[in-house]
Amino acid sequence: MGKLRINGNRLWDRLDELAQVGAIPGTLGSSRLALTKEDGQARDLVVSWMRQLEMEVSIDQIGNVIGLWHGKGTDRNLPPVMTGSHIDTVRSGGRFDGNLGVLAGLEIVQIIKEQKVLTEHPVAVSFFTGEEGARFAPDMLGSLVYVGGLDLQTALNTISVNGEKLSDELESVGYSGTAPCPGITPKIFLELHIEQGPVLESEGIDIGAVESVQGISWTELTIEGQSNHAGTTPMTMRRDAGYVAGRISTFVRELTDQMGGAQVGTVGKVDLTPNLVNVVASKASMTVDLRNTSEAMLREAEDRLATFCEEVSRKESVKIASKSLARFEPVEFNQDLVSQISTTAKNLGYTTRQMTSGAGHDAQMLARVCPAAMIFVPSKGGLSHNPAEYTSLEEISAGANVLLDIMVNAAGGCR
Repeated sequence: MGKLRINGNRLWDRLDELAQVGAIPGTLGSSRLALTKEDGQARDLVVSWMRQLEMEVSIDQIGNVIGLWHGKGTDRNLPPVMTGSHIDTVRSGGRFDGNLGVLAGLEIVQIIKEQKVLTEHPVAVSFFTGEEGARFAPDMLGSLVYVGGLDLQTALNTISVNGEKLSDELESVGYSGTAPCPGITPKIFLELHIEQGPVLESEGIDIGAVESVQGISWTELTIEGQSNHAGTTPMTMRRDAGYVAGRISTFVRELTDQMGGAQVGTVGKVDLTPNLVNVVASKASMTVDLRNTSEAMLREAEDRLATFCEEVSRKESVKIASKSLARFEPVEFNQDLVSQISTTAKNLGYTTRQMTSGAGHDAQMLARVCPAAMIFVPSKGGLSHNPAEYTSLEEISAGANVLLDIMVNAAGGCR
């Protein structure tokens, strides 16, 4: 078969058009929290592109969307070769995170169609509900339900950060589908994604062959103290929830320094009550995000955080309640696919390296049911979850061409 190459400008234009949905004024970024009006509009746009490509579109009961391409000679009874990602964003997101993996899949289908490539297996492009976890926890919610890792009804009953019920929001955007969960098991699943970190750019590498994903532990801590006058209450007699939240935040940073290696930790959200300048806080609600490539080390970090919370609660006479928001063990991707990514990239003239993902992705959920792996392309300055995130046309084209070759070969493509 002659060399197939994606149309980079067409992929870039689609990325730009999708970014206009929920566009953040004065930036390149977008704000499309899962199952908001903006997310619904983005879904409509991507589905319209799928239908223009004559793909069969199915929507399952948690709102995951799968577009299937059946060409001449395709055996509909064979499992599809699947790619995809997500189109929801964090509140102040960029235009490449998730979106690249979905739209690159559509570009691949368009090339297959234009070049009259015959594939034995169907080709599927997916986008999953609520990957970010920014509105409905846990993250990767839709793909977790897709593979049977989370009960459908439990997911539908999930309450958002602002109190909305997921099933109601799914109905409101028109994406409460009928396809069953768990969904069909693919032959393979490949996800093209920006790195969201600085390694590829700093090392001058074109393609990352992702061999594993860090384990993730999200915990919500609620600290109950007592509000009191900021001027008349002696420091030794305070039950200051705000101070305790600060102590925990500092501990998380110190913990990562002490453990070293791959251990990372983040306090990303803190809310105080009554949140007044002259009142000792009676309540603090905060989140702790711990990640490690080692399950044993991740458990150690969790245990040390729990121990510290017990100690500081006794010392400061406060109560601390802990709730797990998400917990995923580290994932090893299929080594044959990882090797294919490296070999294909080299054959196409790109530099490559194997690496671990520090962020969670839908591919790690699909790895539970089929061979899966990821292709990374560089992120300028390592920025992501930021309107300024940027990956060049040449870089996204490189990643999409690697994806194209592997997808077509896996689907048994020929001309």
